[in-house]
Amino acid sequence: MLPTENRLRRREDFATAVRRGRRAGRPSLVVHFRSGATDPHAPGESAPPTRAGFVVSKAVGGAVVRNKVKRRLRHLMRDRVALFPPGSLVVVRALPEAGDADHEQLARDLDAAVQRLLGGGAR
Repeated sequence: MLPTENRLRRREDFATAVRRGRRAGRPSLVVHFRSGATDPHAPGESAPPTRAGFVVSKAVGGAVVRNKVKRRLRHLMRDRVALFPPGSLVVVRALPEAGDADHEQLARDLDAAVQRLLGGGAR
């Protein structure tokens, strides 16, 4: 499970990541990424944690399928949240194909999207 301090909950934070951030799409998901605050934090103050949120619409499937996809994505992001700079906002939006994708396919798509966003690989 994704730790509480790494969960994106506020509507404004979702909107900021989606509207002002960069995105990378894969067949089963799209990752929106807004880098951390550009202002250096004060000495002695800890950097804010990276926060991730998930959007799984009804187009993905019924409630059982949507919840399964959300659980899988949260589990996958738990190991990848440390890759992002502190204070970053990340929104993972599942596409309809995510409902039929297995755990490995979601992991491959998430890794490819994260690599594209953080590695700067333009396609």
